[in-house]
Amino acid sequence: MKVAITGKGGVGKTTLSSTLARLYADEGRTVLAADVDPDANLGLALGMTEEEVNSIVPVSKMKQLAKERTGANDMNSFYKLNPQVSDLPDKLAKEINGVKLLVMGTVDTGGSGSGCVCPEHVMLKAILTSLTFRKDDVVIMDMEAGLEHLGRGTASMMDQFIVVIEPGARSVQTYERIKQLAADIGVTKVRVVANKIRDESDRAFIRSRIPEEDLLGFIRYNADVIDADRHGQSPYDFSPEALEDIRAIKAKIDAQERN
Repeated sequence: MKVAITGKGGVGKTTLSSTLARLYADEGRTVLAADVDPDANLGLALGMTEEEVNSIVPVSKMKQLAKERTGANDMNSFYKLNPQVSDLPDKLAKEINGVKLLVMGTVDTGGSGSGCVCPEHVMLKAILTSLTFRKDDVVIMDMEAGLEHLGRGTASMMDQFIVVIEPGARSVQTYERIKQLAADIGVTKVRVVANKIRDESDRAFIRSRIPEEDLLGFIRYNADVIDADRHGQSPYDFSPEALEDIRAIKAKIDAQERN
């Protein structure tokens, strides 16, 4: 199963990503969690210490490895656009609580409007694509808001795109924008998890704005999740209420996968 979790900063996508990853790992499944958000903190949410997280070199910073895999010359003017990278996720991942964490990082696009096309960028894209071919594994990508970091082919091979939102108009607008971006590249599998739900009025607002078939579930507003972050702990270990809510969301994801 391949799931990309996206949403605006601060909505709780890392809480969802890390907890889902650990729940699948509890079942004995091979789980690879890819941190594709520039504000990389998935490692902390999985249970790593700050020192462990800070010691990880993002894939995007591995210039020598990118040069070797792409065959780039010294001027980076010639290199392979489809390097062999299928072995790298397992080699580069760090394991924590049964989950293999792969910190992708981002490539600085510089000042040009066309973005960066360089060995590091090519290797990053190739690794993301390779993750979609891990047939028997659970792959969870914790991403930025949007689909720009995935190519058309990679995006179409994901089983689900999950947009994490809050009960507010701007957050719903983010979901609508991502759904349109997905439709533009032929992806129709966009679902929603509503986080920080305080009461029934929040649930009613979400239900009034999100189609029922797109709504995977709710995560209640929970001070334990905030405290987990403050103490550098995994929400999985710190918040029984959030764990209960995310178990229910996982059950719905699993049911959709079976169908």
